[in-house]
Amino acid sequence: MNYLAHAYLSFGQDEVLVGNFIGDFVKGKMMDTFPQEVQNGIKLHRAIDLYTDTHPLVKAGQTYLRPKFRHYSTVITDIFFDHFLAKNWEKYSDIPLQDFTQNTFSTLKHHRQLFPDRFANMFEWMEKDNWLLKYRDMDGIRQTLTGMSRRTRFPSKMEVAHLSLIEKEAEFAVIFFAFFKDLETFAREKLLEIQHSNAGH
Repeated sequence: MNYLAHAYLSFGQDEVLVGNFIGDFVKGKMMDTFPQEVQNGIKLHRAIDLYTDTHPLVKAGQTYLRPKFRHYSTVITDIFFDHFLAKNWEKYSDIPLQDFTQNTFSTLKHHRQLFPDRFANMFEWMEKDNWLLKYRDMDGIRQTLTGMSRRTRFPSKMEVAHLSLIEKEAEFAVIFFAFFKDLETFAREKLLEIQHSNAGH
């Protein structure tokens, strides 16, 4: 999943949110340098990603994308799912999306001393361009995927991936709603499991 989903699936817990955002930037022994709840968020991030990557509904969506985009189809579905989450935000939260994104950025900035360097550099652009809100609109999806395409080592064709979303939006929406219901249940239970297993450490 991408950043909006990771923010939502932090369930209003600030240090878990920080861990959920920096999860991809923490390697090896770095884990031990963070407060326990941030570590819990990092573990949750990894569990969410693994659950997503192995879920049969997600794999079904990627089957359509894989012939054209190959292994980049995993990244593309993550972006597509954040689009559907943003577009249907009122189904999941009573907090307006604009307010939620600003609260998320404020919480992250409050803990910026914990940011790994690579995430700190990216966070400046994330906040400036409001990536979390940008995913709601198709043009924002196009801009995001085009930017990612420029940074890939090999040709990815991600700059045209938004056309696949336009073409198959109804099908991807069905996949998202069914999958995200499973994911939210999994993430809530997994976070409790992680927190209970680390209680008192």
